[in-house]
Amino acid sequence: MNSPPVALTIAGSDSGGGAGVQADLTTFAAHGVHGASAVTAVTVQDTTGVHGIHLVPSDVVLAQIRAVLADLRPAAVKTGMLGGAATTNAVAALACDGLLPCLVVDPVLVSTSGHSLAGDGVTVAMREHLLPHATVVTPNTDEAAALLGAAPAASLREQVDQARALLDLGCRTVVVTGGSFERPGGAGGPVRVDVVATPEGARTFTSPEVATTNDHGTGCTFASAIAAGLAHGQPASAAVETARAFVRTALLDAAAWRIGSGRGPVSHVHPAPRTRTETATQTPTQTPTQTVTQTQTRPPRGENP
Repeated sequence: MNSPPVALTIAGSDSGGGAGVQADLTTFAAHGVHGASAVTAVTVQDTTGVHGIHLVPSDVVLAQIRAVLADLRPAAVKTGMLGGAATTNAVAALACDGLLPCLVVDPVLVSTSGHSLAGDGVTVAMREHLLPHATVVTPNTDEAAALLGAAPAASLREQVDQARALLDLGCRTVVVTGGSFERPGGAGGPVRVDVVATPEGARTFTSPEVATTNDHGTGCTFASAIAAGLAHGQPASAAVETARAFVRTALLDAAAWRIGSGRGPVSHVHPAPRTRTETATQTPTQTPTQTVTQTQTRPPRGENP
């Protein structure tokens, strides 16, 4: 039997199990990837919010990472909550030395409940030292704005512009998630928009908004699903699209769950595949906009398209 690929998550622990290292490891497993971890922080957290944070010293974080790199040799690495500037800079130094393959950076700055998860200097350290070495960066609209020192995108055009501005920092692919806009005339309800920017151009993906408050950990799940795809050898574009399908199914499957009294988790254990239809808009660098309707079927757990 072939051994599964290994992916490493460098992130904080969520005691409620919906986000952070816990979400990353369950997502890796759902994609047939062995997950290793370096814990950057221990959070006191449940579905109602973050009630406390204990940062792990940066030298201990670095020792965890080096142990995994030396022995397990991960095929992909995903970062989440890094907590402090010292840890962010230490991780960036490893990336600069080419030691973090297929690096996916989820720039976790604020929790779903609005609690700050980044100490002083983290945003600057991430923007100037870590993002230039990333294969894929996955900020939501608030995180993209924070990284750029701007207001959150208020339109699709602003979301595209911010994705391109982050791309200019040196990373290879930027996915700005979580844009929410009304359809023209309000028909059909609001849509969620993700913008994927590469040097070849920008693409926008729209999906009907899922009516649920069980969305805790969507960002962690999305980034770790991309890392899992990269660990399996997928190109970044395919890994992003597979991860989007995985997260949408995770939201739909958990929409009616009753876990905790706050914002519940998404589902990391999926049933049989379901087909979904969404619209992808291609905005190349120097050619007119093209719109393509895509119908995709989510692959069974642990499989790749």
